[in-house]
Amino acid sequence: MTVPVRSLHFADAREAEDLAAFLARLIHYDRAAAVRLQAWGGALAVFGRPPSFEVLAIRTARLGDPVELDVTVSAGELLESLEGAGFTVPAAVTGPPWAGLLPPRGGWRELSGLPEVTAMRGAVAAAVAEFRTRDEQLPAERRTRAERDRIGRDIWSRTVGGTGLPLRAVHAAQSLGFLRPGVPVALLSAGSWLRLRTPFGSIAVRTNGLGGLSVTPTRPG
Repeated sequence: MTVPVRSLHFADAREAEDLAAFLARLIHYDRAAAVRLQAWGGALAVFGRPPSFEVLAIRTARLGDPVELDVTVSAGELLESLEGAGFTVPAAVTGPPWAGLLPPRGGWRELSGLPEVTAMRGAVAAAVAEFRTRDEQLPAERRTRAERDRIGRDIWSRTVGGTGLPLRAVHAAQSLGFLRPGVPVALLSAGSWLRLRTPFGSIAVRTNGLGGLSVTPTRPG
């Protein structure tokens, strides 16, 4: 008989601090956010979907003991359960549609053409400024959510450098605190997925989109 995992312990207390920061940012964008937890061996992966970016955000952590776990929980309850170097697994919730379609664990290959972090952060700042300018130039009768989403799709679907990575993925990485000055970054590919990887977390996006999401920008972090 399989005994459900009740609690997890991190290999280092700093892992809990980093996970708490990630969860707090997700909740900032969506107070009802859910996350999917997957643990295998000595690793934990936490998947979330910040609204408006059309991407998946992934934070990994090292565990003190090998366990197997796959459950979707409330991000807020998970944040509240973090204590010291571990946490109690919250009760499962009904997973949102995105939780059933995650990027693969393996088969990733690194791609070239990704600009430096400074250039990517500059591109996000320029895109936010462009959105605001175009929004301000709209006549009053056209200043609607639909029109703003149209402008957002035009701006954030642009690709970065010589890659197929949409700019919205870079925007999400910066807003969630993943894309920091001077950190190493890599662009990986597996099937229809692209992944922007940093030491603080990853952003994954399907090349054919996650569907059903708006792309109105948020203030960059």
